[in-house]
Amino acid sequence: MSTQQTPAGETSETLQLNVKVMVIDDSKTIRRSAETLLKKAGCEVVTATDGFEALAKITEHNPDIIFVDIMMPRLDGYQTCALIKNNKNFKSTPVIMLSSKDSIFDRARGRIVGSEEYLTKPFSREDLIGAITSHVGATRS
Repeated sequence: MSTQQTPAGETSETLQLNVKVMVIDDSKTIRRSAETLLKKAGCEVVTATDGFEALAKITEHNPDIIFVDIMMPRLDGYQTCALIKNNKNFKSTPVIMLSSKDSIFDRARGRIVGSEEYLTKPFSREDLIGAITSHVGATRS
């Protein structure tokens, strides 16, 4: 962690994460928003528009953590997570579900397919960073 001066003169702690993150979402706005927040925190970010594109990119980029939207065309987030977790090379890679749905059923279904956490949209910078630090734990200054 490094300390920075804010315009008002206070200091704020800034995390610099050295983590490769994959964000899978069919919404360009969500992908861009997550990518911007994560890059500012020092993450390398790989994006995919759906599960099929993500599965093609995962082996190439080998992300440390994956954020996946639930509602996507072709291959939804639950199916994508299950396929990732059933692959011996990626079964230990943390998968965080992203959804605008917040029912106990959706959360339970995410756990059943192997996700580590469930974040509700709209998510904040703190939500994303918190998930990374608790599941990857690779914070460095």
